[in-house]
Amino acid sequence: MSLLQHLSTSISSSSSAFLVHSNFNSRTKNVSLQAKRNGICKCVAAVPKESQTAYKTNVSRNGNLAKLQAGYLFPEIGRRRAAHLLKYPDAQVISLGIGDTTEPIPEVITSAMGKRSEELSTLEGYSGYGAEQGEKSLRAAIASTFYSNLGIEDDDIFVSDGAKCDISRLQVVFGADVTMAVQDPSYPAYVDSSVIMGQTGQFQKDVLKFESIEYMKCTPENGFFPDLSGVSRTDIIFFCSPNNPTGAAATREQLTQLVKFAKDNGSIIVYDSAYAMYMSEDNPRSIFEIPGAKEVAIETSSFSKYAGFTGVRLGWTVVPKELLFSDGFPVAKDFNRIVCTCFNGASNIAQAGGLACLSPEGLKAMHEVIGFYKENTDIIVETFNSLGFNVYGGKNAPYVWVHFPGRSSWDVFSEILEKTHVVTTPGSGFGPAGEGFVRVSAFGHRSNILEACKRFKQLYK
Repeated sequence: MSLLQHLSTSISSSSSAFLVHSNFNSRTKNVSLQAKRNGICKCVAAVPKESQTAYKTNVSRNGNLAKLQAGYLFPEIGRRRAAHLLKYPDAQVISLGIGDTTEPIPEVITSAMGKRSEELSTLEGYSGYGAEQGEKSLRAAIASTFYSNLGIEDDDIFVSDGAKCDISRLQVVFGADVTMAVQDPSYPAYVDSSVIMGQTGQFQKDVLKFESIEYMKCTPENGFFPDLSGVSRTDIIFFCSPNNPTGAAATREQLTQLVKFAKDNGSIIVYDSAYAMYMSEDNPRSIFEIPGAKEVAIETSSFSKYAGFTGVRLGWTVVPKELLFSDGFPVAKDFNRIVCTCFNGASNIAQAGGLACLSPEGLKAMHEVIGFYKENTDIIVETFNSLGFNVYGGKNAPYVWVHFPGRSSWDVFSEILEKTHVVTTPGSGFGPAGEGFVRVSAFGHRSNILEACKRFKQLYK
């Protein structure tokens, strides 16, 4: 269709129904969905063909970036969602794929950010650059709230614009000449940042792994905790608990094994605790609850999934003074240098919000928001359990890990999107051990969660 035809197309505001049919397998049924026309005229710009005489510089591309397969997982899902909407422009698509929060930030938190914002318009309240490590009051509040009696001091904490950003800053500290291990499956940023830094070899398509990365298999068979006796020694160990995507949380005994393993091998653990407040069971919320961890571990975390700060951007990383490189130099000093070189500090408005989060009223409000998402998780778990699937996660994290044995994760993702207009995340996008699984996020409005589960039941009954 030409651009002119797009511009001249009018879309009726009436609703219509359409029938989706599949004979993919014996569990698949017809699904009748209501499609809503929203009166949007779609304009598509024509893309000119690339000129054969385009000017090129003499600068070579970073070969490490060329190693990466396709795009980063979540933008790729977004691309497929956009293509689906072009195919079904009237579909009511529900996104339970990327773990993006949906509920409003509590007023006790936004009012503090609003007040700080208004103060910036006055001579008395204006402030410019702040400390790259974060405001002292916020660092103190993080230490007392999350690390009380664990020996973590205020100046061990570096406030940032999110855990994901700090993961890459840590990689700059470590450099290209380290080896790394990662849970399989795990959050893609660990592997991708390692590839970009030049820590890996090429991608091996036959096993779906990068050379020089130790993939620590975490499956239902081993309780989603790796058999450390079969794990090779590496310099860096990325570990996330509660885990994204499986939702599994390591026990105190398991984390004690991990810390001992790191000490025995002289390794550094990068411990991602971004979902610790979702913990329902009596599992450690911090790696520093384990004796000896301050000598071998860094912890990174975030306000994103606690307070709805995915857009506000605020997190922190803990680098204890006791953590030393092989020559005795403190890791924290090098991290501080990277922070000061690559970062000007988190927004002062965001930090005002973070301080409000950690007030008694803010903590209560955050627990209420987390409780809402955990109720969503219960609904999703009950739905897939009722359909006879093996379901994991959900208790300690806002993610449900559903097993589709013998199926390709991307095929299941496509089937669900095509037949129910619900976006999930293919498990293989988190690593080869995620093949045959899909991750369903509990971040969504309650009405969307209920509607998505209704569609799942229609499809798989």
